[in-house]
Amino acid sequence: MQAIILAGGFGKRLAPLTSETPKPLLTVGGKPILVRQIEWLKTFGITDIILAVGYLRHKIFEVLGDGRKLGVRIFYSVEEEPLGTGGAVKNASIFLEEDPFVVVNGDVLTNLSVVKMAESLGDADGAIALVPLRSPYGIVEFDGEGFITRFREKPVLEGFYINAGVYVLRRRIIEELPDRGNIEETLFPRLAQQKRLKAVVFKDVFWRSVDSLKDLEEVDKFFGGNEH
Repeated sequence: MQAIILAGGFGKRLAPLTSETPKPLLTVGGKPILVRQIEWLKTFGITDIILAVGYLRHKIFEVLGDGRKLGVRIFYSVEEEPLGTGGAVKNASIFLEEDPFVVVNGDVLTNLSVVKMAESLGDADGAIALVPLRSPYGIVEFDGEGFITRFREKPVLEGFYINAGVYVLRRRIIEELPDRGNIEETLFPRLAQQKRLKAVVFKDVFWRSVDSLKDLEEVDKFFGGNEH
């Protein structure tokens, strides 16, 4: 398989860090997010990486080059203006030679299996990785008499799942992608209505989306205390 990493986002909630560094190059545990993503994809034999880049793309060129030092081949799909996730995938599709292919949001860090996702496709045109929804807040439990019984720090909310920002798609969907717009708001609802989109649930995996300074700090701490 090949992989498209959507690395063109600005990341306003991480300003001022992203005023001079694109969000996918922010470091966690001593390595840029993009490097960690590429290393993760390599564990599944994916060595052809297409980076959809826009904002401060020259910084990404400087850090990653042609990918040789990471043991991969990197192709760059340049966006002169934001195209949204759907437009970005369509713009990058000129580099696609394999079917299916992987799409990853440029701010997601995980160890979930894209091979499992590909194997789940069957006759469907796409698969979305889902992970359990975790409460952003700690939960306080109390009994019928009003006495507090337990504190639970950001528990998983059973039965609720969120889009993990990792997709496996067939090449035949490319012609259905918008020139501009988010795939989650354009193509995916239509595929779901037509029963062409699979859900692949991952419960016991590491997954974080770096959307805020707090997320960045927590992920940096996680990787700083674990093997790189």
